[in-house]
Amino acid sequence: MRSSRKGETLAELLYQEGVRNQQVLNAVAATPRDLFLPDALRHKAYQNTALPIGQGQTISQPYIVARMTELLLEATNQPRKVLEIGTGSGYQTAILAQLFNDVYSVERIKSLQFQAKRRMNQLDLHNIAMKHGDGWKGWASKGRFDAIIVTAAASRVPDDLLLQINEGGRLIIPVGDEQQQLLCIDRIDGKLLTQTVEAVRFVPLIAGDLQ
Repeated sequence: MRSSRKGETLAELLYQEGVRNQQVLNAVAATPRDLFLPDALRHKAYQNTALPIGQGQTISQPYIVARMTELLLEATNQPRKVLEIGTGSGYQTAILAQLFNDVYSVERIKSLQFQAKRRMNQLDLHNIAMKHGDGWKGWASKGRFDAIIVTAAASRVPDDLLLQINEGGRLIIPVGDEQQQLLCIDRIDGKLLTQTVEAVRFVPLIAGDLQ
């Protein structure tokens, strides 16, 4: 995909906000964010803000998409195989697909998954596998994964996701209810090392209850 002037302007804004990984910035510049939004909101596509996409879900703020992706790339195992929990609009998925060999994505709302899959085809991104399922359970049959990114806030870190991380791998996940923190969890020498990155705001990660 080629970058657009609007995409490059957004990437420059994210650089000013502290995102430094050039691969991530290039992916942001090349991804047409307007494609992932309802028609009525497309004029806001290149603003650095989260926006509603229906079904009570949102497309994440570009800064947090870029920051979480940057953190994945910094994992010690140089990740190639990534699991995304919460496909949503597919915007984060499209960014990941440009940077990692294999992307697996789980979404509990079937209509969102269908729309996201159609967008991936439009963008000619074919290194993505999608599943309609419960994000709390991950995708055990395809694991383990070099990295896992969760795009909704869990009340606690799901045990199933921890079990699906490779040695040297990394889990990026927002945790909390009213006050949420973005956590970075690394599996190093069989131990789980957790650091808090920053305060965030995400829709909740709902267990079960497929739609």
